[in-house]
Amino acid sequence: MQSEIMETASPDGLSGLPEDVLIVEDDPIIALDFEETILGFGVKTVRSAGTVATALDTIADRAPDFALLDVGLIREKSFAIAERLDALKIPFVFVTGYSAEVMLPPAFADRPRLPKPYSSDALRALLKRQSSGGKTTR
Repeated sequence: MQSEIMETASPDGLSGLPEDVLIVEDDPIIALDFEETILGFGVKTVRSAGTVATALDTIADRAPDFALLDVGLIREKSFAIAERLDALKIPFVFVTGYSAEVMLPPAFADRPRLPKPYSSDALRALLKRQSSGGKTTR
């Protein structure tokens, strides 16, 4: 899946949400659902990447304020993206359809997870909580 950009004006009164979210998801239908939901919250920009390489290129081009990382991508895991985001101090959440027992590298074992299927309320709460941890200056 190619990196896509969707933008919409941010409604007033939705402070606490990131302005730019990167979704790393290999299923185009799930990625589109995330994009539509997040844009509906009032987030200004949502970008999608379906592979580790595309995601790393997207981050290098313009680092997001927040990222949702599907753990298991086609033939690869998203841990290299997590390492890059962590180095840049960009908050992120792992998204997975697997049980809570899915092994994450020790460095990321305490990171929040959003289960698939997800609830809109849980997604909004994670976006607000993670982005309120402080924005990075780039």
